[in-house]
Amino acid sequence: MLRSCSTRLLYFLMIAIASLSWAGDQIPKAAWKRPLGLPLQNAGTKKPSLPADHIDDDYWQGAPVGGFGAGTFSRTYRGDFARWHMKGGVHKYQAVYANQFAMYQKSEGASAGVAQVLASVHPKGNGLSSWKWDYPVGAGDYFSLYPKSWFDYKWDKFPAHVVLEQFSPILPDNYRETSLPIAVYRWHAENPTNQAVTVSVMLSWTNMIGWFRNFNRDLSGHLDAGNFNHFVAKDGVKALILDRKRSIPVENEWDGQFAIATADTPDVEVSYHSTFNPGSPSQEVWSPFANDGRLDNSDLQWISSDEQLAGAIAVRFTLKPGEKKVVPMVIAWDLPIVQFGTGRKWYRHYTDFYGTSGTNAFQIAADGLRAATQWSDAVDAWQAQYINDENKPLWYRGALFNELYTLADTGSFWGRPVGSDPKTKHTFAFMECFDYPYFATLDVRFYGSMPLIKFWPDLDKQELRQFADTVPISMPEKYAWIWKTQETHSRALRERKTKGAVPHDLGVPQEDPFVLPNQFSWQDTNGWKDLNSKFVLMVYRDYAFTGKQDVAFLRYNWPAVQEAIEYLKKYDRNDDGIPENDGYPDQTYDEWVVRGESAYCGGLWLGALRAAEEIARALGESAGVAKYHELFAKAQGSYIKKLWNGNYFSYDTMSEYRDNIQADQLAGQWYATSIGLGDLVPQEMQKKALRHIFDYNVMKFAKGDMGAVNGIGADGTIITTNEQVQEVWTGTTFSLAALMLEHGMKDEAYRTA
Repeated sequence: MLRSCSTRLLYFLMIAIASLSWAGDQIPKAAWKRPLGLPLQNAGTKKPSLPADHIDDDYWQGAPVGGFGAGTFSRTYRGDFARWHMKGGVHKYQAVYANQFAMYQKSEGASAGVAQVLASVHPKGNGLSSWKWDYPVGAGDYFSLYPKSWFDYKWDKFPAHVVLEQFSPILPDNYRETSLPIAVYRWHAENPTNQAVTVSVMLSWTNMIGWFRNFNRDLSGHLDAGNFNHFVAKDGVKALILDRKRSIPVENEWDGQFAIATADTPDVEVSYHSTFNPGSPSQEVWSPFANDGRLDNSDLQWISSDEQLAGAIAVRFTLKPGEKKVVPMVIAWDLPIVQFGTGRKWYRHYTDFYGTSGTNAFQIAADGLRAATQWSDAVDAWQAQYINDENKPLWYRGALFNELYTLADTGSFWGRPVGSDPKTKHTFAFMECFDYPYFATLDVRFYGSMPLIKFWPDLDKQELRQFADTVPISMPEKYAWIWKTQETHSRALRERKTKGAVPHDLGVPQEDPFVLPNQFSWQDTNGWKDLNSKFVLMVYRDYAFTGKQDVAFLRYNWPAVQEAIEYLKKYDRNDDGIPENDGYPDQTYDEWVVRGESAYCGGLWLGALRAAEEIARALGESAGVAKYHELFAKAQGSYIKKLWNGNYFSYDTMSEYRDNIQADQLAGQWYATSIGLGDLVPQEMQKKALRHIFDYNVMKFAKGDMGAVNGIGADGTIITTNEQVQEVWTGTTFSLAALMLEHGMKDEAYRTA
């Protein structure tokens, strides 16, 4: 009883404190903004040349919720929950209409209230047909500043002004809350009128246990038989648990629980309807809610024979004139297992704190309700130092956070093998994307992992240790080499993984990732000339960015660093100090042929040698210091002599593209500058090349409005012989802009970015 009373008191204090804030006044101006439900005009789409199965889900999107490795889902800015990344590494996009918020409002003395589903769309057919759909387009705004987003409802039929604040506790240098499977929804309500207003918000949710079972891109093939819902009220929390009949703890990835919950406080009335079939008109839910904002408190339960089940919970409160109130709700899930294509099972990271039974959704929800205000304030404090920096463009401050979503949303995995010791170091990785579902694609994580090392350094270091473990491994099994097969019209094969080669990736969800790396078969990446250099640079980066204190991290990776450099060194066939490219796309631009010494791979090689020299110095390896210093001096001289043409560094020395201006030619220098390795080439060459790239790759392409095109002719003409040359890559453009900033080219940098 004492614990229950103290818990309830804590809730009362939280609600009282929360009521002092008002989200509508606090939405940062750096947040991305869009009118609710308003379609984009002249929206782009995927290129016609891409394969038909490449994802194009249209522009209805929204910031995701869910912690790193916990699974994520998103609510779009038209109000429907449509984007599901709950099965490890699998993308599903389909609106689930029973997963929804609805609002009721009534002014004191009015003859009737107004009830409305908060989505500008509606389902087809008979399902939920009694509900009032199609919230007016443009009646309010959507804002996003990940991990937060806001839905600001401004409909003239609603007398109270209500803003929904949505987030998960993605917090810097935090390895607990950042992993949690929870979405927090804080309803900020204000009464600007001179009459009392009653407000009620209903959250309905489908029992989705059994839904995330396959690699399909929609939600077909789900299993509902055996599902049931029930109501729980304890410890100051009222919740619906969406569960499944089972006699043993959860042992399948699709099994577990969902919970929708709210705080039980004296000034908020909670009502519920535990079970209904969303395939029916569902009038038993809508009619009482539309009448007075209350549900009928039905806990009628049944176990599904195969029909879908859903439940709903509502919070109802009255605002005096001028009064403000914040009411929290949460969606939590406990799906503890990830299973990949070959059958291996893993426990998600959050199970270290909640156990592996799959029956703790209520506890996760309860903890989220208790901490909701604290988490919200912590996110705000983290973001404030960046978004309030008036020296940076507003769009840039917003993008810094909105582009972090991929760390959680792009197949993010964080866990340990089922059956392993709980103290086992957890594997972490996120994918390149869902069209190219490779975990930890190394050539692009070189650019995209900067936020990870800045805010979650332990995770980035662990990922690099995982790569280091693969370097000495040989996997001689043969796989197709697709590009060469297409070019030669003859079957070409490649080894899975050659000893000494840093792999392109750590595997794919359809196979056995983290056990079978290097699944990428478009090219033979064992011969790529950038991966090994990038690995070495990232190892030193993680040491430098975390205060140059973690010598143990360097020591762990040192054997792999040395082996990676020796492996790449063998491609220096003319003994000029620089590995030569081999006349196929043997680097991250995997359709762009490169032959001989090249600006991109050669520059990365220079950076890797400098990084290896500094690693050796930090480890007290004097022989290594001398060795890598000598190698660098030799390579630097050849690099400048063979590639500097007076204005920029030529693409390469021998291919048809040799005179191209490559936007990414200074990638090695960008990294070296950012991690304190100094000048790989003289500063005057850097500045001249950057100016040339800006004048040509940026300003002569799409009127300077699209970023830096990957390559352009020496005379400024667009190259049409290779589609990849004509593309603009985000990592390339941002890294180029970063180096421009280092050289004082502020206007050019932000124009480029």
